[in-house]
Amino acid sequence: MPLRSEPDFSRVRLQDVTLHVASVGPQDGPLVILLHGFPEFWFGWRHQIDALAAAGFRVVAPDQRGYNLSSRPQDIGAYHLDRTADDVLALADSFGAEAFQVVGHDWGGLVAWRLATRSPERVRRLVILNAPHPDVFAPYARRHPSQVLRSTYVGAFQVPWLPEAGLRAADYLALREALRLSSRPGTFGAADLARYREAWAQPGALTGMLNWYRALRLKRRTEPGPVRAPTLIVWGKRDTALGSGLATESLKLCEHGEILWLPQATHWLHHEEPAQVNGVVTSFLAQ
Repeated sequence: MPLRSEPDFSRVRLQDVTLHVASVGPQDGPLVILLHGFPEFWFGWRHQIDALAAAGFRVVAPDQRGYNLSSRPQDIGAYHLDRTADDVLALADSFGAEAFQVVGHDWGGLVAWRLATRSPERVRRLVILNAPHPDVFAPYARRHPSQVLRSTYVGAFQVPWLPEAGLRAADYLALREALRLSSRPGTFGAADLARYREAWAQPGALTGMLNWYRALRLKRRTEPGPVRAPTLIVWGKRDTALGSGLATESLKLCEHGEILWLPQATHWLHHEEPAQVNGVVTSFLAQ
């Protein structure tokens, strides 16, 4: 499902970073911000952008800090979830939206969770694709050793410089294989991987991407609270990295939430089943 046309691209200067942003849809439409995860960039939403814009939304998909053409701060603390959540608020401000809707996948989902918890007055509706609430993961992993085994790569990414060398080796073979092995056959074609490779090859991008994991050891600035925004969790049950129990535990923190299970989908559900994901997300956001 290729994009019907390339979005408009801009560079949005925030307080301490500049984000490269793809945007599409009517200027006066309700704002929806799409937050990608590792190892993607705005292009990870290529299957959703047109559908949301056609439904009348103003769609904004940034390269999050550290990724692709956005700024790559050197300080690990710059990748703390509170800092990345601040980016989203400032981005919404730049588009003139006091309240907005947010869709997040993987790391983008963690940012969306933190944002909705911290700034309930700003987030109208929340959609999460295969991403646990950040306050759920550690307690769940302690109770479920299998989740620890699924997440060993997180510890490996804490080491300085060595993960960058490993991911860069053999023309980013490890990243390409990670996408291939964790998704259904044919999900990421050669043309898609070429776009990703171009983003990974940006100077300093691998370090910026990995610093999101390295910032996990930093303490949070804010205390957790309930998620007040109406929340839809869409979860591919064949996710090899994140157990389905993380979705049910995250739901317990929502005042008004529901889960849609996709039994045949993996972590990359929005690539594998775009028609279903687009339909449920658009319907939920339009309420």
